[in-house]
Amino acid sequence: MDRPRSHTSSSRASSAMSHNPRILPQVSASTTEPTGTRAPQDSAQRHRKVHPTTILLRKSESSQAALVPQEHKMFMEEAYNAAICFKMLRDASSSDPLHLKYVIKKVANMARGAPDLVLETIHDYFKDNPEISSRHTFRLLQVLEAVIGASDSLEETWEKSFMQLALENMTKNTELEDTYQDAAGDVLVALCRHSWRAVAQHLETELLTGVFPHRSVLYVLGVLSTDEQLFTKEDKACWEERLTQMATKSVSFLNSEVWSKELLRALTKPSQSQQEQSPEKDFLFTYYGLILQAEESSLTVRTHLQGLLETSHQWPKQREGMARTVGLAAARHLDDVWAVLDQFGRSTRVKWSLHLFSLKGQSSEDLRWKWAGSTILLAYGEVAAKAKAHILPWVDNILSRMIFYFHHSSWDETLKHSFLTAMLMLVGAISRSEGAHSYEFSQTSELLECLKVLMEKEPQDALCTPSRWQTLHLISSLCQLRPPIGLERKSRLLSVCLRAVFALPPLDALQKHSCLFLEPPDIQALLSQTTEALDGMLQGFLVQSPSAEELQFLLSHMYIWMASEKEHERQRAVSSCVVLLAFLNRSLPLDPQQGLKRAGQLAGVLGILCQDPDKAVRSCGLQGLGHLYQLLLRQRKPEATPALPCPPLLGEAAQVAVQTQRELPPPGVHGSPPWSSADQRASPPGPLGIKGLMEHLTVMELTDLAWTAIDGLGSPSPLRAQAAAQMLFSVMKEHGAKLERVANMGRAIHLRLCSVHASQAKDTALQAVTQLARSHTPELVTAFLDFSQPLDSHAVGLWRALGAEQAVSHVVLEALLAWLQERPLPTGAGEAGPCSSEKPYLRSLAAMNTLLELQFTREFKGAVRDAYPRLLLALLTQTHYVLELNLPAEPQPGQQAQETAAASPQSTSVEALRSLLSTTGHWHDFAHLELQGAWEHFASIHTYQKGVGLLARAMVENQCPQIKTVLGQLLPRLQSQEERERKAAILILTEFLHSPALLEALPRQAALTLLARGLRDSSAAVRVCSLQGLGDILFHPEKGTLLRGQLPPFLDGFFQKSEPVVVRVMATVSDVLHRLGRHGAGAQSLGVAIHARSFFDDERDGIRAAAMALFGDLVAVITGQEPKGLRSQVYQSLVPLLLHLKDQCPAVVVQAKFAFYRCAVLLRWRLQHTLFCTLAWERGLSARHFLWTCLMTRGQEEFSIHLAQALSSLHSCHQHIRTWAALFIGRGADGEQRGLTAAAASLRRPQGGPRAGHPGVRHPPAVLPPPGVGQAPVMEPRPPTPPPEHFSI
Repeated sequence: MDRPRSHTSSSRASSAMSHNPRILPQVSASTTEPTGTRAPQDSAQRHRKVHPTTILLRKSESSQAALVPQEHKMFMEEAYNAAICFKMLRDASSSDPLHLKYVIKKVANMARGAPDLVLETIHDYFKDNPEISSRHTFRLLQVLEAVIGASDSLEETWEKSFMQLALENMTKNTELEDTYQDAAGDVLVALCRHSWRAVAQHLETELLTGVFPHRSVLYVLGVLSTDEQLFTKEDKACWEERLTQMATKSVSFLNSEVWSKELLRALTKPSQSQQEQSPEKDFLFTYYGLILQAEESSLTVRTHLQGLLETSHQWPKQREGMARTVGLAAARHLDDVWAVLDQFGRSTRVKWSLHLFSLKGQSSEDLRWKWAGSTILLAYGEVAAKAKAHILPWVDNILSRMIFYFHHSSWDETLKHSFLTAMLMLVGAISRSEGAHSYEFSQTSELLECLKVLMEKEPQDALCTPSRWQTLHLISSLCQLRPPIGLERKSRLLSVCLRAVFALPPLDALQKHSCLFLEPPDIQALLSQTTEALDGMLQGFLVQSPSAEELQFLLSHMYIWMASEKEHERQRAVSSCVVLLAFLNRSLPLDPQQGLKRAGQLAGVLGILCQDPDKAVRSCGLQGLGHLYQLLLRQRKPEATPALPCPPLLGEAAQVAVQTQRELPPPGVHGSPPWSSADQRASPPGPLGIKGLMEHLTVMELTDLAWTAIDGLGSPSPLRAQAAAQMLFSVMKEHGAKLERVANMGRAIHLRLCSVHASQAKDTALQAVTQLARSHTPELVTAFLDFSQPLDSHAVGLWRALGAEQAVSHVVLEALLAWLQERPLPTGAGEAGPCSSEKPYLRSLAAMNTLLELQFTREFKGAVRDAYPRLLLALLTQTHYVLELNLPAEPQPGQQAQETAAASPQSTSVEALRSLLSTTGHWHDFAHLELQGAWEHFASIHTYQKGVGLLARAMVENQCPQIKTVLGQLLPRLQSQEERERKAAILILTEFLHSPALLEALPRQAALTLLARGLRDSSAAVRVCSLQGLGDILFHPEKGTLLRGQLPPFLDGFFQKSEPVVVRVMATVSDVLHRLGRHGAGAQSLGVAIHARSFFDDERDGIRAAAMALFGDLVAVITGQEPKGLRSQVYQSLVPLLLHLKDQCPAVVVQAKFAFYRCAVLLRWRLQHTLFCTLAWERGLSARHFLWTCLMTRGQEEFSIHLAQALSSLHSCHQHIRTWAALFIGRGADGEQRGLTAAAASLRRPQGGPRAGHPGVRHPPAVLPPPGVGQAPVMEPRPPTPPPEHFSI
């Protein structure tokens, strides 16, 4: 082999050792052996030559190339790895299989990291060591196969090199014989995973030389033809097409006597294991059939098939291969194949073998022909499968031959297996043929008799093979063919089939019977398949004759088994009966005019089974009664039932049986019901007959009945729990308004639901709660609050059920708000711990927890939206109340670390407020608070007022449509007895003074009256806020001029040396702008903007943050006014704000985000919600790409402004700002170049078209590459701090 690399592994290893002597002991034989895998020295030496204890390799000139230290280090590492690989390849000569396995695994792992190095080392090892033993070469080939398989890709040079190596060793004769050649062939197979066409080309060349190919070539072809994971679906089709072409080119070889003899010798050569077919023989049978298929001469086809059938029929794989060859030939030469099989069946040897019943005195020659009949059966099946559309006229002839060989061959497992396999192929071919419905088959009755005999001969105490369910499947398919079988024959057949399935021992007994097998089958799967096949057969009978008489005929054969004394027989019989009735209900309508024959008998049998001691039998009996009830209803009121689909066609009944669940839901239940009143019509009814009984019960008795049903919910039996839930639903639906003490019932239902594991029973019980809530909503709310601190999944389900109906959901919300306002302070608030005996505030906290959870439920979404103003004020007050309680922030030791219990009351109150804004569509207000980090102010009672003010200010800035409604709710709260309510109300009112909507809902004089009244409030906080409100510019317009006059001195104060002074001055200017409100700063706004922007890059963190906050406040004030020249200031601020998102000071980052968002709102950017989400929660490249894209796609004129600002940022005193500015310029340059190209193209248009600068032509915007090209996607998964769930716009 020529070496495909200039530097060898040996040269690397020797050079490495010359530079670093420490490598030498590391690759010695004594130190590289893995623990536990080192073979004994004496046994290892017997199988390999003695090698020196160190590696002595040639020194290459490449070792002198490592002059630079870094290159030298890389060179040494590569050389060291090559030396290790070389050592492991040498150690592969060990005869220890564990050590060989270790070497293969180790080298394969190395190949995943450095495939070229490993492949080059293996290549060099083969070339440099041509005298290694055949056993060593064999193991190296195994290593090479593993390495190629572990490589993701392979260079063409390596493919050619190792393909040549494999081809050379595939034909080499060694003492290992076929094993050695197969190892070389496996290397070729591994190469196919990278380039199968090249390998196929070599194989085709070897196959079409005219000389019978070597065994190893056939081995590779066999592996390629049988390995399902080697090819993709498309490649598999190409390979099969190519194989057919190779067979067509090989037709001429049939005329070669030498080639034909070699072929026959290879086909009849005994395999090492006669139970398994070797890949080469498996391929030869297929290849032979394809050649015969392509042969034009009928005489040649007949001659070769006769010669093949004259060989031994002793082994099962040989018989299957011969049948496959015959079937492939029949695809084109059906007449010739039929004649050959007929002639072979009439031969003396076959006739004699059909009457051979004893093995005594048999010679080897006798065994060669004993199972010739099985070969013929398989051949007929393959002929039917391969003939496809031409099979229908031949079906009766084939069936007659198969029936003949079935009756006259010696009975054993071989005959049974061959007969069933052939029949399955034949029935499959019939079902795929068009016109099978209208074709009449004369042999089906006789064939059904054969299947009945086969079923009778099945052992009654064992189930070890799939013969039963295969036979049942065949019977089901054959009974759907024309003509239909007679009633008497069907009765006998049905009796035999029912006995063969129902009379089987229980599952545990069947499993014990198979424990002595070397490879025991999956008895449970076999039993399930058998039962499903029986159900499919019964359903097939109904499909063929959909009438009440047919149903009664089938049930009459099952009654005896349903009354059996054996428990498992009753289980199987009643289960099949229920499946049949369910199939009839769902898929097969009966004629209403015929009536349901003997329905009373069926009802009686099922009624008895409902009291059966076995739980499974009782369950099936109840289900059967339900299905019978539906059948009767459909028969007597057909207009009240929905239309059913058409009956399935031929062969579909068995498929329906497989899809039918063995554990059927009770009648009327169709999946888990969603909690909405619209779906209450699909609610499951209670037990049959219970409704009529309840009409005669008193209120007390109804209450007892309800309590009985509630107690039954806690039963460990899912069936009993489901029955109890159905009964509870019936009671609540019909008589729920009459019940008393429903609060205790609600608490008991919650306790029972904790032990209910059946989801169906739980859903039914929750539906019962929905019915009860119609008349007892307040009582249930009070009861449910007792177990809602904290909330578990069962409590959440009960609350959802409570509000499933829209009208009730509003009542539930009203009740929760009432409990939320019950806020008693414990004695010594803040001192009473969680172990206090009396906690009157717990229900208020439970109401808060519940409101938080219900905001995310579909049932309460509309109610929450309608009650938004009340909820907002109530939760603001609740937050203050929780802070007053001063409860522990974390669970105390001993509490369960549940997900719901982990949240403290403080965090829950804030989260309830956050989710209220996000789930009701007020995301603009939510964005203001989120970007400012304003939620932290609600965590302390000292900053609570600031948090409320920021929330109200956000509503004013965003012109929230709910301001008027909130004002309507504020007025009564200003007169509340609770200080916390008055405080929250006055804080919001003073901020609302800046909203134009205030005067629409509240006259100016009325507002003055309210504020004046607040001056007399007992709370100092309320008095201060009222005083601030009275001084608002709304009531004193002249203050606007005074405040504007103070702005120039304040602006001069920006240049003070003291950082705290400057920060305070900037905050004062922000406060002035806020007090001016919609009146604005007028012409001085431009000066404020210029002064604020000049401090964006200040070295002092506090000043940078204050300047950005001031700029954002200015932008918010001027929104809608936009004095002249201020828009350009906004444009010029975008890039600095964007760059400072990477500022090292967290406070600067927060203000930069908020100011950037406010600028986007002023400029009316699209995708403002996406921008907010990106600023608030996105991190990494995705956020950067999105924000940069927002800037770069605004237009050519704005792009120039952004680029100029980025260039100026290159002189920033902050290193990270300069870095991000450079990145921004680099990205913008690419977009600018594309924009210039587009502009130049527009200028080159013909004169008749619009010109550049024309009002109708827009300047081409800078086109940016899509974020998905060469970059991270625009939006990535959010970081561990995601936005609230169910976030809505």
